[in-house]
Amino acid sequence: MDRENMVKSVSRALDIITIVSLKKGGLGVTEISKQIDINKSSVYRILSTLVQYGYIEQDSETERYKLGYKFLEISSKLLESIDLRSEARQYLQELENTTNEVIHLVVYDQGEVVYIEKLEGNETLRMHSKVGKRAPMHCTSVGKAILAYLPSNVVLNILEQKGMPRHTDKTITNKDDFLQELIQVRIRGYALDLEENEYGITCIAVPIFDHSGKVIAAVSISGPTMRMTDQRIDLLQIQMIQIGKKISTRLGFESRTT
Repeated sequence: MDRENMVKSVSRALDIITIVSLKKGGLGVTEISKQIDINKSSVYRILSTLVQYGYIEQDSETERYKLGYKFLEISSKLLESIDLRSEARQYLQELENTTNEVIHLVVYDQGEVVYIEKLEGNETLRMHSKVGKRAPMHCTSVGKAILAYLPSNVVLNILEQKGMPRHTDKTITNKDDFLQELIQVRIRGYALDLEENEYGITCIAVPIFDHSGKVIAAVSISGPTMRMTDQRIDLLQIQMIQIGKKISTRLGFESRTT
């Protein structure tokens, strides 16, 4: 087979895979042939090859063709190879460039958040955070952003085990009030830390979801309260929600609307 015909065959095979993937119950040779305007014998030969390699399988009862489990094997390897920090890096850099504030990326681990990336921004801001350090969830915007999307029994267990110690006089220490706060986080799509962890510092954070829809991380912007006004937060929340969605999408998450 010459190069041109080989490329054409690969192109047709990819077209067939795409068409088959869109039909849950599978498709027959005739249906596929009509959709891509290729004769049935050619379609059958391509399908036979794809079946041989596991990319397509044929239902023994209906004789219709559908995606094979080879795609699950490939997708699982891809998901395993995805590195959160590298996938998020360009978006964290975007936030730093447009806000000049401190940007954090954290992951959830054993009832706490762990800082795995920190961009300092161009403005001077002294914070206790640093890469590798752990922080409580109840008084940080990143912690709230994650807690809001964890199962309620997990949230209650974390609050019971870790407690809700007061870090400033603005820390929410009442469990019922805090649970109401998490409801608001889900409604808004973002979480706030209004000097609840450190005096003089206000933060806004959004959750990050993996390919299974599980919340695994959060990204935040932190700045001095004098700069993080209500008006600025209203503007930042739009960008933050978009960034959270973009990072989640890079991790394989598909948002669903009901």
